[in-house]
Amino acid sequence: MIKRKLMMVERIMYVDSETPVNCVFTTKINGEIHEDHIRIALDKIQQKHPLLRVSIDHKSAKYPFFVEEKEISSIPLRIVERKTDEDWLLESANEWYRLFEDKKKPMAQLVWVKGGTTSEILWVMPHCLCDGTTGITLIRELITLLDDPNVELSSYENFNSVNDFLPADFNLKKKKRKARFYVMMAKLFFLIQSKSKDKNLGKNYALHRKLDAAVSKKILEKCKANGISVHALLCSAFMQAFKEMQGKNAKGKVISPVDVRHFIPEIKQDHIFAFAPTVELSIKKRQSLIENAQKIKKDLVEKIEKTEARELLWMGENMHPVVDRMISLLKSSKGGHDITLSNMGKIDIPSEYKNFTLDTIFSPTVAFPWLNSNTLVTTTYNQQMDFTFMSNENFLPKEEAKKIKDKAIELLIS
Repeated sequence: MIKRKLMMVERIMYVDSETPVNCVFTTKINGEIHEDHIRIALDKIQQKHPLLRVSIDHKSAKYPFFVEEKEISSIPLRIVERKTDEDWLLESANEWYRLFEDKKKPMAQLVWVKGGTTSEILWVMPHCLCDGTTGITLIRELITLLDDPNVELSSYENFNSVNDFLPADFNLKKKKRKARFYVMMAKLFFLIQSKSKDKNLGKNYALHRKLDAAVSKKILEKCKANGISVHALLCSAFMQAFKEMQGKNAKGKVISPVDVRHFIPEIKQDHIFAFAPTVELSIKKRQSLIENAQKIKKDLVEKIEKTEARELLWMGENMHPVVDRMISLLKSSKGGHDITLSNMGKIDIPSEYKNFTLDTIFSPTVAFPWLNSNTLVTTTYNQQMDFTFMSNENFLPKEEAKKIKDKAIELLIS
């Protein structure tokens, strides 16, 4: 029986009971799909993952907590007629604002943009439940079951608290002193922060771009020739694009999430989980694109090696008294970075099935309520790099975002 307090990081992405922050994961399928197969798949997936059978209780205690619902309904399926190739992007934007309020319904939704021989299927989940790896897992499981509804999925137990991830040699007494110090410093920080009246009042949007296999290969070859990673080149190119488009207003910094499963192997690749540690990366003004990418690659490796994910999770649980102030700051602060850049890398899911072809997978979309909501997500599937660039008209006008995106891609392939 699940009944646990939301982790600090989950609370930030939950925001509150009236603010939806949903991730949308979309795949495109060519071929025949049967509705009864979708419903069988949804039931099996729901039975596998404990967090697809919970609601959030934000009234009974000081802080919100997950509670398992014994009589919860199946994951809802919404069917939409497919009219254009861009319908998925429109439906994705519609789903950003879905509130999962009904305690007897799971915090997940499937949207089927149904065409004659081509369909898009959208997984929708609150960000407080899932990360990018979760979305890829759900796509993989759904596609597998659509092709063969007889496949069985193995369930797993959800963790009870972050203490489940602590190593045997974790010095609780010493860490508690450190935690009290950090909480005190956080309270002092928020006390001296001048309250901003800035808010994101504009319309959220997502820009999409998929590169063909030849262009994507060119980027990979460029990285290999210069001894850099794709992620480092992406960071360098987008920060350089911000610099060229925004001049002195560009920050020259990017925030990059890292899959927590790299650090805590008990959280399996196919488990639903929401926390992703982040690292901050930057460029130097007088260095070239490649020089900055080389610096970023080195910095990223060093920062990942120093990341103590287990301690971060535990330390976060001591920060609950200041979470509301953290959220308030995110909603009103422009931040010190240009963009949050999440490169999910190569997606390892087959494309050929008995009854259909998995045409492509689109990079996830999300609409953050933060003032600085600049977010880029990249994926690679079938040798094609895919980009979704999200922000808010009030913070970064859509036309300016298009110029930044186009400039960054130009830098990537030049």
